[in-house]
Amino acid sequence: MELQQMRYVVAIAEHGSFTRAAESCFVVQSALSHQVARLEQELGVRLFHRTSRQVRLSAAGQAFLPIARQCLDAADRARAEVAAATGEVRGPLSIGVIPTVAAVDVPEALRTFRERYPQVQVRLTSGNSDTHVQQVADGSLDLAFLGLPDGWEITGVAGRQLARDQHRAVMAPEHPLAGRSRLTLARIAGETFVDFPAGTTGRLQSDGAFADAGLRREVSFETTDMLLMGRLLRAGLAVALLASTFVEQLPGLVAVPVTRAPVRTEHVVWGPFGPSPAAAAFLEQVGVAV
Repeated sequence: MELQQMRYVVAIAEHGSFTRAAESCFVVQSALSHQVARLEQELGVRLFHRTSRQVRLSAAGQAFLPIARQCLDAADRARAEVAAATGEVRGPLSIGVIPTVAAVDVPEALRTFRERYPQVQVRLTSGNSDTHVQQVADGSLDLAFLGLPDGWEITGVAGRQLARDQHRAVMAPEHPLAGRSRLTLARIAGETFVDFPAGTTGRLQSDGAFADAGLRREVSFETTDMLLMGRLLRAGLAVALLASTFVEQLPGLVAVPVTRAPVRTEHVVWGPFGPSPAAAAFLEQVGVAV
């Protein structure tokens, strides 16, 4: 079993095609197909179901794929560790970022980081916190910046808390409540809300606060797109509860303090076996001691 064979399997799974996988790996399709066939013969199973129209993973292939990715990540990590031992930081760096990150100015940190470590290839992924934790745990991401309900337990990864912040009610300047100096959950419970999708950690923060207060509210709009959420708020279609430090990134809106509002903690996490050299260098860039 060779690393190149694993790369081919991962490429086929990602592209759903032997032809496109071969193109992405810069190899002729016959050579890629031959190597996959050799691997299947060695394992004694078929990794893919092939038809004239599609290629999909078999049950054995679904079991093999995450392990293959881990092996490839380990090989990349080994190369990076050797380079770091000679004083050179290079290799891939995959970072997960929630849409509402506020404790760290990620673009500014990346600007300085890229100037200092030009041989590091950075890949950014946007998503929700619980997905990012799983991706860091299984090695798909090197680092992730999270926003979680206060007291939320993080398992399977290592990390540091970066900040703790209370939500505010966010609305258009023309909203009848925009001029208030402070609001209560009971006062805004009857408003129409825009929020993150149900079940996500971002949504659980607000749902938990209303539930603890014995209140119900109507969430008419769900989105993870903060640009769209901002437009809905400016149009006066809804109000939102968002971390006060993040609201500064949404111009043209009013943020009003709320009594007993949800509390969010921001974290950065990395794998249980310690950060890669590139990840450690980025953590140092943002002032996080490992």
